[in-house]
Amino acid sequence: MDLVNHLEGRLLFAVPKKGRLQQATLDLLSGSDIQFRRETRLDIALVKNQPIALVFLPAADIPTFVGEGRVDLGITGGDQVAEHEANSPATEESGVVEVLDLGFGRCKLQVQVPEKGDIKEARDLVGKNVVTSFVGLTEKYFAKLEGLGREEVNGDADSQRTEAPVRAKLRTKIKYVGGSVEAACALGVADGVVDLVESGETMKAAGLKAIDTVVESTAILIKSKHPSNQTLVDLITERIKGVIAAQKFVLCIYNIPRRLLEKATKITPGKRAPTIQALDDPEWAAVSSMVPKDRIASAMDELTACGATDVLVLNIANSRTG
Repeated sequence: MDLVNHLEGRLLFAVPKKGRLQQATLDLLSGSDIQFRRETRLDIALVKNQPIALVFLPAADIPTFVGEGRVDLGITGGDQVAEHEANSPATEESGVVEVLDLGFGRCKLQVQVPEKGDIKEARDLVGKNVVTSFVGLTEKYFAKLEGLGREEVNGDADSQRTEAPVRAKLRTKIKYVGGSVEAACALGVADGVVDLVESGETMKAAGLKAIDTVVESTAILIKSKHPSNQTLVDLITERIKGVIAAQKFVLCIYNIPRRLLEKATKITPGKRAPTIQALDDPEWAAVSSMVPKDRIASAMDELTACGATDVLVLNIANSRTG
């Protein structure tokens, strides 16, 4: 198969090839009816029902490919986008545009130090050794702590970006490690680390504690500044919005005496308003309403106490809501 010819005219959509964001991303694509089959070991998959090609890339590389316009759309962590922008500030032509916060993959990039050590706050690390996978964000963070001016962090506004001035002026020694960052202190490589934290269990197991947060992050949908097909970008965005809304809500259906209708609909007001339908019995009505998943149990209790009967809860596969 001549892959180059097959990619012609297709929107390129970068997704994580592995890691903590991959499965949730694939579930999101499935819910958006983006149908594809990924052949073993191939990092490109052609979508069957839309002119789209999925490109499987490391999450850390996706902002670069999107920012340079090599692919049109991407899903990655907000932390990776922030790191990319710290290293490669946006210009009029390059850089990523955040389209949508996807809500999953929540984590924090935190400054961490040994639990039993003498370091109590981030300023205590100035001039010491810090290990991280996020060098750009870490340099920017410590440059601010050390009181370096904005022009010294980002370079002259009218000139091309240069990394050397920041690194030359920083007293804090920042070293890059690609993995197992949490082991750096125990092995004597660093006095502190800047690393991603989800549950915090790995950090605790390594004898570390967090003393500050550099950035908070979730998975986000990003696009290039000049996508090849904006109409298709908008279509995908609306589908993904629908899946996200569907994941947050359930459909609650119940019967209620009309004299209690006003009281019941205050319990289930819906996103805009509940749907009310007549029944054969003129004294009763049927109500359908979207209810947030995290309060459906209490809503059912309140509806039952109010006098509702035949209360049903249905999952929503997808939606289009205002």
